[in-house]
Amino acid sequence: SENPSVTLFREYLRIDTVHPKPDYDAAVRFLERVGTDLGLACQKVEVCQGRVVLILTWQGTNPRLRSILLNSHTDVVPVFEEHWTYPPFEAVKDSQGNIYARGAQDMKCVSIQYLEAIRRLKTEGKSFARTIHLTFVPDEEVGGHKGMEMFVQRPEFKALNVGFAMDEGLASPSDAFSVFYGERSPWWIKVKCMGSPGHGSRFISNTAAEKMHKVINSFLAFRESEKQRLKSDSSLTLGDVTSLNMTMLEGGVSFNVVPSEMAASFDIRIPPTVDLKAFEEQVATWCRGAGDGVTYEFHQKCMDQHITSTEESDPWWKAFSGVCRDMKLQLKLEIFPAATDSRYIRAVRHPAIGFSPMNRTPVLLHDHNEFLNEQVFLRGIEIYARLLTALASVPPLPAEG
Repeated sequence: SENPSVTLFREYLRIDTVHPKPDYDAAVRFLERVGTDLGLACQKVEVCQGRVVLILTWQGTNPRLRSILLNSHTDVVPVFEEHWTYPPFEAVKDSQGNIYARGAQDMKCVSIQYLEAIRRLKTEGKSFARTIHLTFVPDEEVGGHKGMEMFVQRPEFKALNVGFAMDEGLASPSDAFSVFYGERSPWWIKVKCMGSPGHGSRFISNTAAEKMHKVINSFLAFRESEKQRLKSDSSLTLGDVTSLNMTMLEGGVSFNVVPSEMAASFDIRIPPTVDLKAFEEQVATWCRGAGDGVTYEFHQKCMDQHITSTEESDPWWKAFSGVCRDMKLQLKLEIFPAATDSRYIRAVRHPAIGFSPMNRTPVLLHDHNEFLNEQVFLRGIEIYARLLTALASVPPLPAEG
């Protein structure tokens, strides 16, 4: 009695694509099988050893027009099974229709919703002027560096002739659906402090720890100011402020030895409204203020701040928002607080919207007991079917002749 779309979703959830050893081959075989069943053209692009992007294509009646790209990633984050009510790769459905599995929200649901929306449209005999491509990419959960970041530079991506892209968003606990038109820039900074070593019984001057204390105070004072700014202004969302967290602290060899070096690592996420050059100068000022021998290095430094238009004059947004109005979907426009593969798509100058049609659903990505209700999942298929109909029917734009 289970809806076949739900059955397919649960089958995909049972494929163990968890880091650090995701079974990408099994995921690609499964998705290729579904694509073939739908009559979609299949192409596999190995962007580097062991990392394959699968492309499924529904050819439009006018292939010269720019295409619609539906992106999703196949990998999922690790789990701590002792905190789960049900095994995280069995896709158990409870009596309320909640499906528990790693990837239920992030983002295997969206992959299957894309495919099942296309199944519905093809069954109805629909065809569209614009080509629709589906890309299934690896390694998003570890930064996308061996996935979408490499793929957008390849000729196979350029051949897709992308006009507008959709990628993942977040669940929303309220009636509204979250829509993300941009992302914060992730900066991962490691600060190293060099100082005088010595015996732990003495008051050594100019120690690495004293300098590190000043560095941490400066960074965390800024963190507190941004936290208070978010708290005091109800119009702001997390994506509108800069978040900063100290995530690693290193140094020392023994209780009785004052170390000559200490290091702290910070995860910083910066909204597109911030001047990145000015922010780096602020980081440099904090480090200089801590004393001599204090340096910093970047382990990640995203400088792209492109956002996607949400003006009604934009033909892509007009098509997207028009469907949502017709379906009476309340939208909440936001800057994505973390980082998705959309940033790489926007960086090569393609508009991209982050949207996962999950409202009235707790945000459980990367959390224990991640689940999605089957009715929310099925409603998402209907939403995507309507969105694809509108987007793939956008009339030729001036640049397309």
